[in-house]
Amino acid sequence: MEHDKKKVALVIGSGSVKCAAAIGMHKALLREGIDVGMVVGCSGGAIYAALIALGHTPEESQEMSMRLWTREVTAKHNPRALWQIFMPKVFGFDEKFGTVDDTLVMERFRAAYGAKKIEDAKIPLYLTATDFERGEQVVLTRGSLVDAIRGSIAIPYIFKAHRMDDKLLVDGYLSDPLPIGVAIKEGANVILAMGFESPYQGKLDSLMRYTFQVSSIMSNNLLKSNYAFHSMAHHGEVLPILPEFNQRIGLFDTDKIPYIIEEGERAANEQMPYLKKLLASA
Repeated sequence: MEHDKKKVALVIGSGSVKCAAAIGMHKALLREGIDVGMVVGCSGGAIYAALIALGHTPEESQEMSMRLWTREVTAKHNPRALWQIFMPKVFGFDEKFGTVDDTLVMERFRAAYGAKKIEDAKIPLYLTATDFERGEQVVLTRGSLVDAIRGSIAIPYIFKAHRMDDKLLVDGYLSDPLPIGVAIKEGANVILAMGFESPYQGKLDSLMRYTFQVSSIMSNNLLKSNYAFHSMAHHGEVLPILPEFNQRIGLFDTDKIPYIIEEGERAANEQMPYLKKLLASA
């Protein structure tokens, strides 16, 4: 079945391990023979957008993702951070502050993506981050895939901001947790928008939990307002793919990835009749 008349875009928003649901969405599209014309990823969604755009099968993506994002990536703290907070003049507090050592996460990204560049992707790939100095959304279309993803997931207070070319990047959710606008600007006709509300913390008993709670409040409100705006402006061509999880999904519950993928596929299947109708129309 050919769908040359309309360009289908996948937009995968921020959501940490929940973003693995994009693998299920990809699986559903492959089964139906629906071609994807571009992939847009933000924050945790950047990890999965890259896997899809590089041409990995859902099975390969699942295997790789279970190795990429585990609790160990935030287990090693940056011992200098505490001193930077209480003695900034002595230990040099600056815009690259972060409480977690990012050595392991960089090692895992390099193992998964190697020296590949964004422009090496088989499907046009757009990754978003936030310019820490100007507060603006940055759309990354060229350069190191590892650096782009690292910049897109730079959660404030947790991971230090990441320099790429002339920009200091922080997490893409700060400017737009579901960057539908990028797909619209790049000429997508039909947009499958997979978004996630960030979980609220049960207990605020650590700096990390406190930080994630603040991040969740901001990103969830921004997600709702931005999605409402784009839906109103772009009408029926924006299809929400919103997995519903009956289980609580923690930030590092990679053991639940098979379940997350199933829910992503189920959510995509619910929209499949309408998607086919859109693609079949002139």
